[in-house]
Amino acid sequence: MAGSKAAAEEIEVAGHTVRLSSPDRVIFPQRGFTKADVFHYYLAVGEGIMRALRDRPTTLQRFPEGIEGEMFFQKRVPTRGVPPWVATAEISFPSGRKAAELCPIDLAHVAWAAQMGTVVFHPWPVRAADVDQPDELRIDLDPQPGTDFADAVTAAGELRALLAELGVTGWPKTSGGRGMHIYLRIQPRWTFVEVRRATIALARELERRRPELVTTAWWKEERGSRVFVDFNQMARDRTIACAYSLRANARATVSTPVDWDELTQVDPDDFDLRSVPARLAERGDPHAGIDDAPWDITPLLEWAERDAAAGQGDLPYPPEYPKMPGEPKRVQPSKDRDRPRA
Repeated sequence: MAGSKAAAEEIEVAGHTVRLSSPDRVIFPQRGFTKADVFHYYLAVGEGIMRALRDRPTTLQRFPEGIEGEMFFQKRVPTRGVPPWVATAEISFPSGRKAAELCPIDLAHVAWAAQMGTVVFHPWPVRAADVDQPDELRIDLDPQPGTDFADAVTAAGELRALLAELGVTGWPKTSGGRGMHIYLRIQPRWTFVEVRRATIALARELERRRPELVTTAWWKEERGSRVFVDFNQMARDRTIACAYSLRANARATVSTPVDWDELTQVDPDDFDLRSVPARLAERGDPHAGIDDAPWDITPLLEWAERDAAAGQGDLPYPPEYPKMPGEPKRVQPSKDRDRPRA
């Protein structure tokens, strides 16, 4: 019958029944990918995305009517209409308010979120067992105007060499756009403030080695045509699309783990809803060993102390944060009347 809608389906996932309604709803109009395509994509990459999400409080980026419709970030699991097996973890925002976020313990949780119109998964860098001490240090290499993915790849290569000197393995993935993400699995012994300080110290060392390529400048007017290391992605309640998450763009790209040796050969558009499941099945997950050797970040905290002694202290937090101890003024340099002039 013309105009009829596909019937809802019930699908067994990880021992639970997940209902898939409106399976023919178009989510990615330019590619024609439907809600069913998104749902089954996440089942197909289950091994990889559960490595990224398991036991992590996760913010859901939802597009109930498709990526060209309304979008919202869901940080609280509803109290009604949710299957009884859905697990949550309580997290605290910078304001002190709390929320029970989805905490995937099996693939059924990912499938349920996809049924709810989730396109992008944004996990916290913590596990439910201790939501205040990160076990994942994330380096976000963000190309600024005048730079591109190739520049982010070059910066990632420089970072790889720096990490090798520290004796730690970095785990790279594409952002799904023009950027690169490098993850370090760390021992969950430090606070968000301490891990952010460690990230800033690492970023500053990278900037010293390649100042024409890399910047830690928070204010856009100071970044120039360089790759920005977004240290504030390690601030509390700031998250990054996880490995194997779709991105909400026209091409339906995927934030995809890659091997270091292939990094210079890939393009972000190589990895999308159609290609990534086959890649994972054929090659396995490049992040398969990410949990094997959590690292002690003490060397980075020592660098942070060294930098502070040399006059390089903290950097600004995002604008929605309360003023943090030791934080410099959050004033755009060109508008700072007290700033020394040359």
